[in-house]
Amino acid sequence: MEKTSQHTGQPKIRALPGFAYKLMLLGATIIWGFAFVVMKDAVDVLPPAQLIGVRFLLTGLLMTVLFHRRLRGSLNAGFLGAGLALGAVTFLAFWVQTVGLADTTPGKNAFLTATYCVIVPFMLWAVVRKRPTVVNVGAAVLCVAGIGLVSVAAGTLTIGFGDLMTLLCAVFFAAQIIAIARFSQTYDVLGLTVYQSLFGGMLGLLLGVATEPFPELAAVANPDFLLNLAYLVVFASGVCYVLQNVGLAHVPEAQGSLLLSLESVFGVIASVLFYGEVVTGRMMVGFALIFAAILISELAPQRKKRSAAEPSAAIELEEEPSPAA
Repeated sequence: MEKTSQHTGQPKIRALPGFAYKLMLLGATIIWGFAFVVMKDAVDVLPPAQLIGVRFLLTGLLMTVLFHRRLRGSLNAGFLGAGLALGAVTFLAFWVQTVGLADTTPGKNAFLTATYCVIVPFMLWAVVRKRPTVVNVGAAVLCVAGIGLVSVAAGTLTIGFGDLMTLLCAVFFAAQIIAIARFSQTYDVLGLTVYQSLFGGMLGLLLGVATEPFPELAAVANPDFLLNLAYLVVFASGVCYVLQNVGLAHVPEAQGSLLLSLESVFGVIASVLFYGEVVTGRMMVGFALIFAAILISELAPQRKKRSAAEPSAAIELEEEPSPAA
C-alpha cells in the first residue's frame, strides 16, 4: 500500500533511486543558471519586489491547479505556517539578492550567493545540533573557491553595500534549504511548494505596491517581457521549485546545497552562450575545483558506508560454524 503524508492523508511521492533526486537538483540549477539572463532583462521592466511578487503568485496559482489534490486537508495552522515560513524566506532571499545586484557585478552576485553551501552545515549545527563533518566543510570551501574563480574577475573582490546584501541573501537561501528539508519530513512536499509560491508572491506584491513605482503598461505588454515572465513563472519558479523541494526531501542538506551551488556555473555558461563571455583558464580551474568538491561530497559517504559494512561482514564470517570434519 502506498504511504500517505502524516498531516494531509495524501499519498507521498513514489520513492525513486537516490541518484534521481540529485539529478532533480542538477536540473533545477541548469534552469536557474539560464534564468540569470532572463531576470536581467525582466527587472528592467518591473521593479524587484513587484517582479518577484508577480512571478511567484502566478506560479502558485498554476501549481494550485496542477496539485490541488495535494492541498486536501492542508488548511490547518501547522501546514499553512510552514508554507508561510517558506514563502517569507524565499521572497526575502530573492528580493535581497536583486537589491544587491543593483550595486554589484553579476559575477560577484552569483559567487557571494553561492556561499550558502558553506553556511548550510553551520546553520544545521546551530539549529538542530547536527555537527558538520570535515568533509562537509572541506567540500563547501573548495566549491566556493571554484565558484570564485569562475564568477569573479581578478582584482575585483572588494566589499560594498551590494556585496553585503548578497551575503545576506545567501543566509536566507541557506535557511530555505534547511526549512524545505525539515518541513517535508512532516508535510506533503508538493503542497508546501504551492503555499511557498503563493505566500512568497503575496509578500512581494505587498512590498512592491507599497514601496515601488508602477511600470508603464506598454512595457509590461511587450512580447519580449511576457516571454521572459513566462520562463520565470513556468520554469524558473514552477518546475525548479518542484525539482528542488522534492530533491531536498531526499538528499542531505549539506550535499544538496553543494549541488544547488552549480547554479552560478550554469549562469556563467549562459553568459558565454548569450553574451559572448570568453572562457578563460581561470574559469576552467574553477570548474575543476567545483567538480572535485562535488565528487568528494558524493564519494566520502559511500566510503564510510563500505568501511562500516566490512567489520560487520567479518564478524558474521567468524560466527559461521565450521563444517563437520
